[in-house]
Amino acid sequence: MRIAMVSEHASPLAALGGVDAGGQNVYVARLSEELARRGHDVTVYTRRDSADLPDRVPLPGGAVVEHVPAGPPEAVPKDELFPHMPAFGSYLARAWARERPDVVHAHFWMSGMAAQIGAGPHGIPVVQTFHALGTVKRRHQGRRDTSPYERVGIERQIGRGCERVLATCTDEVYELADMGVTTRQTSVVPCGVDVGHFHPGVDTAAAPARQERHRLLACGRLVRRKGYDEAIRALARIPDTELLIAGGPAPGLLDADPEAQRLSRLAQRTGGADRVRLLGAVDPADMPALMRSSDLVLCTPVYEPFGIVPLEAMACAVPVVATDVGGHRDTVDDGGTGRLVPPGDPGAIAGAVRDLLADGGTRRRYGTAGRARVLTHYTWHRVADGVEQVYRRVAVGHALPKEVA
Repeated sequence: MRIAMVSEHASPLAALGGVDAGGQNVYVARLSEELARRGHDVTVYTRRDSADLPDRVPLPGGAVVEHVPAGPPEAVPKDELFPHMPAFGSYLARAWARERPDVVHAHFWMSGMAAQIGAGPHGIPVVQTFHALGTVKRRHQGRRDTSPYERVGIERQIGRGCERVLATCTDEVYELADMGVTTRQTSVVPCGVDVGHFHPGVDTAAAPARQERHRLLACGRLVRRKGYDEAIRALARIPDTELLIAGGPAPGLLDADPEAQRLSRLAQRTGGADRVRLLGAVDPADMPALMRSSDLVLCTPVYEPFGIVPLEAMACAVPVVATDVGGHRDTVDDGGTGRLVPPGDPGAIAGAVRDLLADGGTRRRYGTAGRARVLTHYTWHRVADGVEQVYRRVAVGHALPKEVA
């Protein structure tokens, strides 16, 4: 099949850990690579955010990234990209007039907007993955939500107008139904994890040196909704334990980062300044070793559309303590691979952590079960199987008739 991926702000080439670079970038990159390895012709369309970028860049496995001129060729926060989506969509329409894909897979709501502009004139079916929904973000962030006002209404239109919505977790299906997107129009295919990179084997990279105390790890983008503040508050109730937070800008730039400053002040107020370490951006090659050096991985956001970090930890056979939200409800087997706790409750986090730190046997059992769960359900091979089935289903009836010789 000829497959077009549209990911307007989340380029598979971007360095991870920035404010707008996280799980969606990983999803687009790995899914594209896996599909290309299966013989599909995959092009990822993402916005040109630098004048120095080449027009097309190959990815490992055979997929290609194409940079779309839409808006200024410089970094722009994703919530400010909305006015440039008509230009993005017009570019796609011209590109697809020259070479029509069999299916378009749009990632995030603005990509869905551009994809439908581009696909509409050519009758190309569009599969939509939202990765995050505006209704959920607005509910949890309130006035802190910087999304364009039009987001929720456009998401409804996209969900009802596309050929298929590909949700990443069960929780999203219920949210979509409240928006008027029927379950008949929705398929659930989760995100995946690289089980060759994240594994429980011998470390080949150095992790930060440990002292004679337990280690907790939290990692991901350094943004408020990730709930690192809840982990810091919980640490005040967990003796003889350190908390490492990985993510955000490079270590040398942490002092100027507003969220890093906020978390550092909180650690001082709660008496944990000597036990909380902000690592900044960590080389992806070093992340498995960092996870394996930890007794537990904490995932404590107030909401989480999916959450890849629990999968990475489980793939490394490290137990997870996660908030009972979003995709965590699907990925973390409560009492089997880790513990689920109420969001916004540092006491519950601390209680779950203390119980597991006191019971090495349970931690080992959870770790073994976590690795097995990932191998069964969350490899990129399994994810690509599910996505491929959706593509083939929607492509039926949309193929152009073959010319008669």
